[in-house]
Amino acid sequence: MAGPVVAAAVLLCKPPPAGLGDSKKLTANTRARLEGEIRASCAFGIGVVGVEEIDRINIFAATMLAMTRAVELLCETVHAEVGETLIDGNLTPEGRQPDWRWPARPIVGGDGKEPAIGAASILAKEYRDRLMVEAADRFPQYGWERNKGYGSKEHMEALRRHGPTPLHRRSFAPVAQLEMEL
Repeated sequence: MAGPVVAAAVLLCKPPPAGLGDSKKLTANTRARLEGEIRASCAFGIGVVGVEEIDRINIFAATMLAMTRAVELLCETVHAEVGETLIDGNLTPEGRQPDWRWPARPIVGGDGKEPAIGAASILAKEYRDRLMVEAADRFPQYGWERNKGYGSKEHMEALRRHGPTPLHRRSFAPVAQLEMEL
């Protein structure tokens, strides 16, 4: 409900860091350790789409755009185009995002199946979580250091009590409905 969409693209080093997997299933300490290893030894790009852009183009298009930005930054990092891009999920930006130019293969549950996708999910989650923890300093009443902007009970209650911030996605139903009531 709050904060940007973040995607990452990773070109794994050899050997890849041990223990890569679905970022949501790893402990915070394991994610932090792996993030450091990935950043230190692998090429990567991180794409971010802010709240205003999410509200303007919708969450799906924002996700496709964040992926595109991440791969573009990866290509800039390695000074070359990448080959086939593995995407977590059942859809890719191919044909959905005008700047996407790489062959892509979707893999449902890919962050748990493909080490490169797992690495990308770790980088994206850690990056976004840090942004939300920093935002919690400016907006402490929403508990973003704990819920990272997702629709937890605590966040929903704070949203009803204090109203939306500039970091809330106006296009998301709970925020939009609350704004109509105000």
